[in-house]
Amino acid sequence: MDKKLIRDAYKTYWLENGKRPVSVYTFCQQLDIPETTFYDSYSSFDTLEKDIWLSFFQETIEKLKEDEIYRNYSAREKLLTFYFLWVQQLKENRSYILQQKDKYLVPGLHLDKLESFRIAFYDYIRELIKEGYQTGEVKERKYISDQYVHGFWLQALFVLRYWTKDDSERFEMTDAAIEKAVNLSFQLISSNTLDSILDFGKFMFARK
Repeated sequence: MDKKLIRDAYKTYWLENGKRPVSVYTFCQQLDIPETTFYDSYSSFDTLEKDIWLSFFQETIEKLKEDEIYRNYSAREKLLTFYFLWVQQLKENRSYILQQKDKYLVPGLHLDKLESFRIAFYDYIRELIKEGYQTGEVKERKYISDQYVHGFWLQALFVLRYWTKDDSERFEMTDAAIEKAVNLSFQLISSNTLDSILDFGKFMFARK
């Protein structure tokens, strides 16, 4: 059975029942498939939920790869485009995500549900950062450059949390938040802004 069919059936179960199935057995009974078919794709509901989040990301990336204009964007423009399209992808699953939000939006808790997505997102960001080095958008800094990806992951979580709480028309406030967050992040890792902050921090530390 195709993984997407299992993911879609699982999301539908959540939408109709407001909770996960009692067991893999009962879930498979509803799908009229043997348990072994489920286990051929997923070892548990937890791995299934991780794959759902990963699929939101992967489907977004696949659409971006098909866009010739996207390929010629700067690193900053690519990240902006990613977030805008990712949010559109999330919007198609908003009811499911809102039912799940207590499982991944509590700071420091349940982020394991997003782990597969996080790993793939890190790979994507590392490629953007490399492009940024080549174009001069991003300055490579000893000891600090390796931490950039962690900052962008926090940014992705910020976008996700903001969007789940956004009640503006067509989620216009989320679009504005994305633009401000991305612009700020690239200002911080550009050639001047972060260096000025670090120099100021060193100066203040030396004064103590």
